[in-house]
Amino acid sequence: MSNTIEKSIEIKASRSRVWKALTDSKEFGIWFGIDIKAPFVVGEVSRGMFTIDGFTHVPWNSTIKAMEEPAYFAYTWHPYAVDPEVDYSGEPETLVEFWLEETSGTTSVKVRETGFDNLPPHRIADALRANTNGWGFQLENIKKYAES
Repeated sequence: MSNTIEKSIEIKASRSRVWKALTDSKEFGIWFGIDIKAPFVVGEVSRGMFTIDGFTHVPWNSTIKAMEEPAYFAYTWHPYAVDPEVDYSGEPETLVEFWLEETSGTTSVKVRETGFDNLPPHRIADALRANTNGWGFQLENIKKYAES
């Protein structure tokens, strides 16, 4: 099994529209399912709480690594950090990267998550499984959101 997740989707919207849905923290929160309190700023931690049923106890903590308009956005986070009894802050984070390319009014969005090898061994398989499924779900969410 590869310890990298890569997925992509075609969105019938301009790259500028998809960029805003991806990098405006309020819009990101709507389609991703997070209540985020402050704008994304490179080098700063973004905080909030998930709003997805079954995950409303899960905090959102990610460090924004890059916002290179209009094509590249990246952050790090603790993947599948859903157990409220566990302190994940001492664990390494994975890197989530998005690339946007526009062709004739359609935007291709590619997401890649790396760094699972650095997680504690007992967490790798669960985090990979959960996030592989999760990225498929989230790409469909941004597609529906940006196309509406």
